[in-house]
Amino acid sequence: MNQPDPVGDICAQVGEEPVIEAVAAFYRRVAGDDLLRPLYPEEDLGPAERRLADFLIGRFGGSDRYVAARGHPRLRMRHAPFPVDREARDRWMQLMTESVAETDFPEPVRTRVLAFLDGVATFLINR
Repeated sequence: MNQPDPVGDICAQVGEEPVIEAVAAFYRRVAGDDLLRPLYPEEDLGPAERRLADFLIGRFGGSDRYVAARGHPRLRMRHAPFPVDREARDRWMQLMTESVAETDFPEPVRTRVLAFLDGVATFLINR
């Protein structure tokens, strides 16, 4: 029996704006982070910010801009060139948790968002 998607209705509940705000707050933190900033090769973090926002919005039941523009996420393949170890994963989660805390995600949505992000961050460890 199929389980309901724990995050697939988030945008229906809160809209896309809290996702966009959280991702923007995250990239403001990444810009000054000695550990994570080198993992983003583009000088301008704007494209990475848009990709992450679009991915999360789509995963949370909103617009499918990410899939329309880039196809299946293939997260492990796309992140394979970047050294994601436990330290990088933990810092990513720290900055993302701080960023989500700045937004208007109500409980229990905030908890569901962070649980999803925690799982994705762990999934992407490749070193």
